[in-house]
Amino acid sequence: MATQMIIRIDPKVKDRLNKLARIEGKTTSEMIRELIEDYIKERDISVYIGDLWNRIGGKLRAKGIKPKDIDRAIKAARKKQG
Repeated sequence: MATQMIIRIDPKVKDRLNKLARIEGKTTSEMIRELIEDYIKERDISVYIGDLWNRIGGKLRAKGIKPKDIDRAIKAARKKQG
């Protein structure tokens, strides 16, 4: 369920945001939600790491490398370190 957030904003900034929202066919609330979501995505390291793992996994799968091969390689590397 969505919740409300009350913020203070300069009236001129609000007017400009309202105009831009109308031009894009969105409500001001939609614009604010998108801006906040984008801000979080850009700064949330867990999202970045998750995306990185997905890209790495895709490349490994494309090369025919299976999860068991990765597990074996990790265990071998840990043995060398220990």
